[in-house]
Amino acid sequence: MTLLKCTTKRILFAMTIFVLAGGTLAAKGKLTLTGQVFDSDGDKVKKAELTLRKGGDVVEEDKTKGNGKFKFKKLAEGDYVLEIAHEDLGYAEKAFTLSDDYDLGEIALSTEKPSTPVATETSAAEAASVANDLPTAVSVSVPQTIQAMGSSNKDFIINELNFEIKKLNAEIKHLTQDLDDLKALSKMWVNPLTIYSKEIILKNGSTVFGKIIYQDDKSLKVETLVGYLIVDRAQVVRIVDNVITEDTQEYVPEQIRESYTPPPMPKLAQPRYTSSNNSARLASAKLSANCVLVGNIAEKKDSQGNIIFDGEIKNIGGRRADFVKVDFVFRKNWSGETRTLTTFVKGSYNTFDTGIVSDASLLPGANGKFDLYVPQDFGTFIGYSYVIDWEEYQ
Repeated sequence: MTLLKCTTKRILFAMTIFVLAGGTLAAKGKLTLTGQVFDSDGDKVKKAELTLRKGGDVVEEDKTKGNGKFKFKKLAEGDYVLEIAHEDLGYAEKAFTLSDDYDLGEIALSTEKPSTPVATETSAAEAASVANDLPTAVSVSVPQTIQAMGSSNKDFIINELNFEIKKLNAEIKHLTQDLDDLKALSKMWVNPLTIYSKEIILKNGSTVFGKIIYQDDKSLKVETLVGYLIVDRAQVVRIVDNVITEDTQEYVPEQIRESYTPPPMPKLAQPRYTSSNNSARLASAKLSANCVLVGNIAEKKDSQGNIIFDGEIKNIGGRRADFVKVDFVFRKNWSGETRTLTTFVKGSYNTFDTGIVSDASLLPGANGKFDLYVPQDFGTFIGYSYVIDWEEYQ
């Protein structure tokens, strides 16, 4: 009997140990949890205290290694909470569900420890009443801050501002270019000569205003308001470059603009004489000669290919003009090469005290014609200007 009781006790003890051991083994699993801990500056944290909880019970405790890494082995499936604490660097908490080997990745510590809610005992009726009175919860996604993402807030803001500044600069340059193009177009339609300054005179009497894009010994390519024109160089008589000068208006403040009176126009300078006689220089305006061009200078070509310029000069002054001449300055090319030819006016005869006789004198109110022959071997020219010159001896 005693032996039976002793054997029964041993069997019960063995069964108890087996049940306890079986429960313990059942609580263990084969899953692994890993991760790495960093502080707020991004440095690795060693010897941080780790507490792994499941359902409020502590499953395992450990500390991080020198590189901030940790590893929990033989864990069962379920919901866990990992608490990480360091005396100087802060605190962190991660909740997760473990169903397979899991890596929490990089965990950043925070110096602000989250507050733990205090549980209070309430009856079921009170809880139901409070739940009914509360409004329906709305799910709001909270964006991650720069600090939570582990980046530097200052550097991020500076990069964003630099990008916006570059974007604004590009937009300003684009708008400025568009504004300049609009100004150029408006200026061109108001006065086309501001852009198309070349005046091309043809043999048939036509005149083309444009901009020479290309030219050779046979043709010209001219850009005009209506498009591009190809002009035969043999049909071109002359090319004149029109120089446009813009009038500059005097600025008047808005406060006095209505009562402002512009100053009187300055008096024109007295004409300069080429006479060597000082008395002629001191003569009054009524007793001085003044020769001007009557009408325009005609241009024609004879059968031998010579160019003839002819016109008429009139002395509108109060004194005789002697040795009246017209100096033509021809522009040979675009490089600035010039050549001067001179012709005298066919006026009245006059005998001077020295015995010299001249037919290039114009009495006050008299007219005189002139002719200038430009030989064929003179070559081509792109334009010309003229100056009327004379002398005064009596």
